[in-house]
This record gives sequence, C-alpha cells and structure tokens, in this order.
Amino acid sequence: MYDHIGLKVSNIDKSVRFYEAALKPLGYGLCSRDDSGAGFGPKGEPALWLYLAKGAKGPGAHIAFRAPDHAAIKKFHAEGLKAGGSDNGGADPRADYSPTYYAAFLIDPDGNNVEAVCT
Repeated sequence: MYDHIGLKVSNIDKSVRFYEAALKPLGYGLCSRDDSGAGFGPKGEPALWLYLAKGAKGPGAHIAFRAPDHAAIKKFHAEGLKAGGSDNGGADPRADYSPTYYAAFLIDPDGNNVEAVCT
C-alpha cells in the first residue's frame, strides 16, 4: 500500500487527459491542478501526483490501480487508449500471476506502465 506516488511528465495537459480518462472507470478523478502539476485519487484525497518536468526521459515506472471488477478494467483500457495511451496488454485473466488475477495494462504518454487489477 502506498500513501502517494509522484511521476514526472513532459506534457501536463496530455497526461491529465490520459489519467482523467483511464482512472474514471476505477472511481478516481482529478483532485488538484495547476501549471506545474496535477493530483488524482478519490475525491479530496489525491494519491497520484503528476509533476511537469520538460525533457524528462527514463525507463518509466509501473503503477497498479485496484479496480472494483472486470468491467471497470475493460473500460480503463478502452478509455486510456482513446486518451492517448498505448496497449501493453488487454483486459484478461493473468493465471501466471495468480488464479484470480484479472488485469489490463497501458503505457501512458511518458512511457509509464499503468495497470488496473482486481483479484
């Protein structure tokens, strides 16, 4: 479990569009926004922070968000693709992780691997 995570992003507007679309089906939304960053999470409780860092390049991070059910994971994947994410594994069971693991993966506009999962 984590308290919060911060990611460096190269384009705050593009990243906000992606995370707003991908996280909405999971029950998370935009909580805070200014020219230098944005915070997402449950209403009033931002836990994912995006920080503008122009020119920042790196191997990317991996973040997994808990989802309430398979339908939310499918919607996370579909909405994230529409909002500029890249497919990194569609909504499917992942028996190699555990018998009940169901997840989808996207690459965000800055190369981070973003997952929605329920078990």
